[in-house]
Amino acid sequence: MSDIIQLLPDHVANQIAAGEVVQRPASVVKELLENAIDSGATNIKLIIKDAGKALVQVIDNGIGMSPTDARLSFERHATSKIKKAEDLFNLHTKGFRGEALASIAAIAHVELKTKQNQQEVGTYIKIEGSTVTLQENVATAKGTSISVKNLFYNIPARRNFLKSNTVETRHIVDEFQRVALAHPSISFSFYHNENEIYNLITGNLRQRIVAIFGKKTNEKLVPIEEETDIVTIQGFVTKPEFAKKQRGEQFFFVNDRFIKSTYLNHAVTSAFESLISNGQFPTYFLYLTVPTDSIDINIHPTKTEIKFNDEKTLYAILRSTIKHSLGQYNVAPVLDFERSASFDTPYDFKNKNTSTPRVSVNPDFNPFKTEKQNTINFPYKRETTQQWESLYTGIDVENIEVESTLVNSKLFSETSANSKTYQIHNKYIVSSIKSGIVYIHQNLAHQRILYEEFLENITVKEALSQQLLFPLEIHFNKTDILLIKEIKEDLENIGFLFDKILDDTIVIKGIPVTITESQISSIIEQLLEDIKNDVPDASFSQLDVMAKSLSKSLAIKTGTNIELKEQEEIVNKLFNCKQPDVSPFGKTTFVTINIDEIDKKFNN
Repeated sequence: MSDIIQLLPDHVANQIAAGEVVQRPASVVKELLENAIDSGATNIKLIIKDAGKALVQVIDNGIGMSPTDARLSFERHATSKIKKAEDLFNLHTKGFRGEALASIAAIAHVELKTKQNQQEVGTYIKIEGSTVTLQENVATAKGTSISVKNLFYNIPARRNFLKSNTVETRHIVDEFQRVALAHPSISFSFYHNENEIYNLITGNLRQRIVAIFGKKTNEKLVPIEEETDIVTIQGFVTKPEFAKKQRGEQFFFVNDRFIKSTYLNHAVTSAFESLISNGQFPTYFLYLTVPTDSIDINIHPTKTEIKFNDEKTLYAILRSTIKHSLGQYNVAPVLDFERSASFDTPYDFKNKNTSTPRVSVNPDFNPFKTEKQNTINFPYKRETTQQWESLYTGIDVENIEVESTLVNSKLFSETSANSKTYQIHNKYIVSSIKSGIVYIHQNLAHQRILYEEFLENITVKEALSQQLLFPLEIHFNKTDILLIKEIKEDLENIGFLFDKILDDTIVIKGIPVTITESQISSIIEQLLEDIKNDVPDASFSQLDVMAKSLSKSLAIKTGTNIELKEQEEIVNKLFNCKQPDVSPFGKTTFVTINIDEIDKKFNN
């Protein structure tokens, strides 16, 4: 039998390796930003076009590369970060595998311009699908500029699996935020389709968090600080009243590297136990500094998973540190029945001499003495009216017909007597039909009703809006503001009216008639989260996601007691829907039981 095992060509091996390193445009952004940081840059610029599908460019003012290093950087397993296996446990850089640039060059068109400070001219390299097509000298500024164009141009299947521009842009923004939060001493700027998204100047950690997530974030932060032999913890958590319904702004950094750890996340959540309700999640920005030989980063190519030598101790320290800070800043409630702070003697009273207090008494004071009340004499005397019975003299009261009273009493008695809807356990509406009985799930049925109403308002007719007496200001981060601008027209079709949209604030002056003012903030937050996670390419599908999200947020919740009129309205509107049998999310809205099935239960 002939030999069948063969060595793969380099360009095929690079494309296979790229599948792990480069999953989407955000992966390219992460690798290029981390390379810029490793180069010692103090100013980094990120430029994106078409959500990274057309262009991802990173420009830095780092140390640059020599012509030889520039060419060698695109070879697999070529790196300046480590020299031997033991260096993996003494890492002080972001990258160390030497696979990123080789993987990116295998599936895109790459252009590199780089220059060291002592060089007169720089180096320009152009690569297409792992093949170097041009290398020459070029006049360029100190540092490195690398452009990645037409990502996955030679792997159409991978390109087809990319999501919409909105989703891909969100992933890029997430990666940018993670890198920027880890390095507040470096200035970052971010441009998407020639629009400035972020311009972050150097500063401390609190300033960087506020610059990314908005000015209102500053008042929410509770500082965290602890130093032990095992770990040094710094950062912030937000106050319990600002907990969110989604796991959004939760950041762990270990040695200035963003990581994901469900185990440590549980430590933070347990520290907020009894302070936040179920289904809510705290926001945190926590920076852990540990000895480099106590962690293993070489777990996954994305380098977001880390193995710790002693996770249990880290868990205990992290949990106790957060609980201590919440108590120290009077965030967590403290009960002390033995003493009150109001009884404490002020420090400035310590050296004062005491004296006997003087008590003055009024000897003429008599609490039982009665005084003559002042009376006011009116110049005119009010005439006494006649008895009220005299107003009706000459009128036969017994023969008067009160039509409205008779009609109303008869109407309501018939309605209550002939009503055929009932509510069970504040969850189901039961109604009789010709063939038997129908059980309607009130929450799912109301979702279907609202879904079709919202979809009709968005696509067919203009919705009604109610003006607010005072405009309502709601604060969001820049990423959410961009998304709100994209769906602004659709929100206006539903009934929202915007006064203005600023960099981190929206001002609403009108809302749909079906929404109360107290619901606006939570509804918009849930809507943005649903669109981020579920929006497909088609514009109509985005409207569908919007209608689903709003219907789910506004539908009558399970456990709500509803009046008879409301029950009847839900039943009537449900069966007027185009698809009444399922909710917008595909769940059954009602179940029917025939008379024959009921008879069988009684053996009739």
